[in-house]
Amino acid sequence: QVQVAESGGGLVQAGGSLKLTCSASGGASSLSTMGWYRQAPGKQRELVAEVTGHTTKNYADSVKGRFTISRTTNWSAIFLQMNNLRPEDTGVYYCVYRRLTYESWGQGTQVTVSS
Repeated sequence: QVQVAESGGGLVQAGGSLKLTCSASGGASSLSTMGWYRQAPGKQRELVAEVTGHTTKNYADSVKGRFTISRTTNWSAIFLQMNNLRPEDTGVYYCVYRRLTYESWGQGTQVTVSS
């Protein structure tokens, strides 16, 4: 079973940058989707960005032009480069791995953007 783990969160000022990493162990498939969701206090978890294979990417409108998702050539890790961060980007960022009916979530990493 594939398991994922996130790293790279932290505290940054508005306008700054952070890079999140999600590593998948247990044999990630080239046909899988990996992505990032976030959850702010009192709000529902929402999609930030996801990638299927290497090239099919989907972004939330709120992060287009600021965030970039990428994946390693062996499909086992994804990255989220976050630039021009805003206070509203604050939340816990979760990584997810999906393949057919299987889904695995990480524990989350906190991102806090101060104004």
